[in-house]
Amino acid sequence: SWGRGHGARATVSPTPALTMAKRTKKVGITGKFGTRYGAMLRKRIRKIEVAQHSKYFCEHCGKTSVKRVAAGIWECKTCGKKSAGGAYVYHTASSIALRSSIRRLRESAEK
Repeated sequence: SWGRGHGARATVSPTPALTMAKRTKKVGITGKFGTRYGAMLRKRIRKIEVAQHSKYFCEHCGKTSVKRVAAGIWECKTCGKKSAGGAYVYHTASSIALRSSIRRLRESAEK
């Protein structure tokens, strides 16, 4: 439709054919599966794949540039340090729990 411009300054709003597609609203990275495998499995896979493709904080150089190289192998793209972690997540739930309990024991031993 035509805009509300004056004379030669009349603007034209973009036609629907020229606007970019909205892409996905809910499915995200699991849109590649279409309607297959069921909603709950796709949601589970989405959580895993988003975690494995995201960048994590590097304890060595202090930048958010740790990426997954292979299952359980994580490498910082800035400083080049490689470290072992979870298959899909850099820090697994059990490693976080272990780290917090070690910190708590260390603090109680210092008192």
